[in-house]
Amino acid sequence: MDQNKKTISFVIPCYGSEKTIRVVIEEIDEIISKNSKYDYEVIAVNDCSPDNVKNVLIEIISKNKKVGLINLAKNMNRPGAVMAGLANVKGDYTVIMDDDGQCPIQNLWDLIKPLEEGHDVSIAKYSEYKQSPFKSFGTFINRRMTEIIVGKPKDMRVTNFLAMKRYVVEEIIKYKNPYPYMTGLLLRTTRDIVNVTMEERKRISGSTTFTFSKMLRMWMNGLTAFSIKPLQLSSIIGLICAIAGFIFGAFTIIRKLTCPNIVAGWSSIISIMLFIGGLIMLMLGMLGEYIGRIYICINNSPQYVIHDTINISGNYDNEEYK
Repeated sequence: MDQNKKTISFVIPCYGSEKTIRVVIEEIDEIISKNSKYDYEVIAVNDCSPDNVKNVLIEIISKNKKVGLINLAKNMNRPGAVMAGLANVKGDYTVIMDDDGQCPIQNLWDLIKPLEEGHDVSIAKYSEYKQSPFKSFGTFINRRMTEIIVGKPKDMRVTNFLAMKRYVVEEIIKYKNPYPYMTGLLLRTTRDIVNVTMEERKRISGSTTFTFSKMLRMWMNGLTAFSIKPLQLSSIIGLICAIAGFIFGAFTIIRKLTCPNIVAGWSSIISIMLFIGGLIMLMLGMLGEYIGRIYICINNSPQYVIHDTINISGNYDNEEYK
């Protein structure tokens, strides 16, 4: 990398992208090469992809030494792959983006401009999301959840295309627990975050790998990793139910005293028992989720496990590229 230029590091988690990653990296190279003020590096993280993306990236590296590859030993999902990439970047600015070509890389300089003006993080904000209804629903739920749980401003949008300063990266990678949640990590590091409006592109090829289980896991990370509000909510619900039960009990006693011939209703009793029992199980489940995550953290479960690297930090691990 040229020491006289600012360097932009691109972190790209790769999963099922053997047909798209080459185009994405070529676009990055073309755009950066037109601006003499910047150099770049690409940290591609192969998240144990089932396709041939690893060999495609090795071929790219043989021609472009600005690209590095991290192969994970097992699939850690996007948050873990991103953390692996962030731990190895060297640039003044770091850009996180997808491997499917949807991120509008042609608007890169619009994303970098706020950082040059003094802001800490800039995030793409799409006027229209070109994604499936299922993923749109997941995005909506995640947006509302982060507003309530981690205090994200309502007018802020968090997408997969964002840029941040070096100090933000260094602060984020201090987080060593096994449940990284990027929105929470950003908001606990800085509030100087701006949105840049642009148009999202369509996928170059294939379909989303964002399954229901991954969406559910992301929600649980957001719910439990950076806030105790779910536990506080459980306490409030328990208090409300206790008050409601006391009032209903007092009402039942008074009615029985005033109308001795009234027969207690079996259905209403069973309904109340099921309702209260369900709430208790829900609260115990939430408490158990927190305790389980504490247990896993105590056991030092890793965010990611690196199998091997190629062309990372200038040290080629593969003899073929020395």
